Amino acid sequence: MTTGVRRRLGVEERRQQLIGVALELFSSRSPDEVSIDEIASRAGISRPLVYHYFPGKLSLYEAALRRAAEDLSSRFTEPHEGPLGSRLRRVMARFFDFVEEHGPGFSALMRGGPAVGSSTTNALVDSVRQAAYEQMLAHMGVVGPAPARLELVVRSWISLVESTALIWLDGRRVPREELEAQLVQNFAALAAVAAARDEEMATLLRGLVKQEPGDGPFTDLAARLISLATD
Repeated sequence: MTTGVRRRLGVEERRQQLIGVALELFSSRSPDEVSIDEIASRAGISRPLVYHYFPGKLSLYEAALRRAAEDLSSRFTEPHEGPLGSRLRRVMARFFDFVEEHGPGFSALMRGGPAVGSSTTNALVDSVRQAAYEQMLAHMGVVGPAPARLELVVRSWISLVESTALIWLDGRRVPREELEAQLVQNFAALAAVAAARDEEMATLLRGLVKQEPGDGPFTDLAARLISLATD
């Protein structure tokens, strides 16, 4: 009979393992409830060894948030093919996959958790929002600085998505798929209001709407609004 030998991890491998363990724990419970002892036990090492790789819980927490932020930012990446409404539906599905998988971690990332107010946490949150903003502009074919009204629309919508997800996590009283569709239509509504006041936005929106199929989320919204006005 042979006895298995545990392979000794290198420095970077151990750091990544600890980050993964911490992120898993932070995803299931509030970071305030997770101790260094628990992280060490889950990783199969001693408490002092955790401190060998990270000077404290805050530094490990920030490293876990950084990985979560990179993952969340990637959820907005989507091939620039097909109608915008369909692309945004897929983006929202991946976004809420993350929210469901990492509920407390998502809340901690967006609200700050034990690192509230720290420059590192604020920078991570800003990086997620900026990545989402840049991806949205790319989806609309906008190159270079966005027109002022378009920037307001996109950044306002990103804030709406973020706050909606945080509220939804507290009870999940609206079916997830309905909420994803609603958020896509929220973007169309915000863009339409801006287009009604700005010809540059109107031109951009006309081009996007022309690509939408008859059963797409944008045309569905238009039909619902017309129905409300005529009933």
